Amino acid sequence: MIYFAGVLGGNARKREREQEWKQRLHSYYYLQLLDFNLKKMNNNKVELFLDSGAFSAKSQGVEISLKEYINFIKENVSVIDVYANLDVIGNPDASLKNLHLMEKAGLHPLPVYHFGEDPDVYLKPLIEKYEYICIGGMVKAGNIISFLDRCFHDYICDDKGIPKVKVHGFGLTSLPLMLRYPWYSVDSTSWVVTGRMGGIFIPRWADGKWIYDGRSWKIAVSNMSPNTKEAGQHLETLSPLNKKIVLRYIEEKGYCMGSSKFIEVDQSHELADNEKWAEKRPEDKKAKRKLEIIIEPGISNRYQLRDEMNIIYFLDLEKSMPEWPWAFKLESRNANMF
Repeated sequence: MIYFAGVLGGNARKREREQEWKQRLHSYYYLQLLDFNLKKMNNNKVELFLDSGAFSAKSQGVEISLKEYINFIKENVSVIDVYANLDVIGNPDASLKNLHLMEKAGLHPLPVYHFGEDPDVYLKPLIEKYEYICIGGMVKAGNIISFLDRCFHDYICDDKGIPKVKVHGFGLTSLPLMLRYPWYSVDSTSWVVTGRMGGIFIPRWADGKWIYDGRSWKIAVSNMSPNTKEAGQHLETLSPLNKKIVLRYIEEKGYCMGSSKFIEVDQSHELADNEKWAEKRPEDKKAKRKLEIIIEPGISNRYQLRDEMNIIYFLDLEKSMPEWPWAFKLESRNANMF
C-alpha cells in the first residue's frame, strides 16, 4: 500500500482526481502549523495515515507536545485509520517511553524503529510484540541497503523470507528500495517532488506492455526545466523511439504536453488566468520580465497535471506489485553497518 504524502495542486480536475487518491499520509506537525481542520479535510473519503512529523519538527528546532498529539488523535480518531508513535529522533528509549504513554492513554500507535538503532535492543522486541511496525530515519541515510537487508533478513522475515509482521517504510523516495523489500505499506513524496521539479514517472515499455519496476524512467517534461539540453534527461532530448514511447504513455493516461509562448513585459504587468511569470523579478525595476502565456494547458506548463500523472503512475505501480506477504530473498550480503 502506498500512502501519498504531500498536497495535490489545485485545478479544474482536482476533485475528480482526488477520488482516485485514496491513501494519504499527513503530518501532525504540519497540520497544526497550518491550522487544518482534519475532519473537514478528510471527510471520511480516504484512508489516512497520521505521522507525528517529529523529524520535520526537529529540523525546525520545534518539540512536539505528547499530550497535544494524544488529544489531537482522540479528537480526530473517526477519520484517522493508522497513526504512528511520537518518536524522539536520536533517542530510542524516549521513543519507547512515548509509545507506552500513548498506549496508557488508550491509543494504539504504530511503534517506530530508526535507521542505525541496535536491532537486538529495539527492533526485535517490537517484532515480538506488535503486528504492525514502522521503520524511519531513512531519508538521506547512508548504506541504507545494508541496513534494510539485515533488518528484513535477520529479524523481520522468517527462514522462508516471509515477513512476520507488517512493516511501514517512512519516506521512501527510491523505487528500487520500495520494490526490493516486502513492505506492507510505504509513504513517499516522490510524486509531488518530481512533478514540481518538472518531471513525470514513466514505466518501461517491453514486450508490448508497461513494466513497473525500479528501472522506470523519470523524465523532465517542463518547458522551464534546465534539463532541456541534457541528452536523455528531457523529453526533447530523448531518442526518437523513446520519445514516441513517452508520448504514447502520456496520451494513454489522458494528458497532453500542452503549449506556451514566452514574451517579455513590464514588471507592472497584471497576470491573466493563462499567464505566469517565467523568471524571478529582476533587481532592476525598469528591466523587462519574462512571461509565459499558456496556449494549451498540459504537463509541460502545469505542475498540477504532472502531480496527477505521477499519482496515476504510483497507483498503477501498486497494482503491479505482488500481493503481501511475499518472500524476501537476499541475493548478496553487503558490509555490516550495525
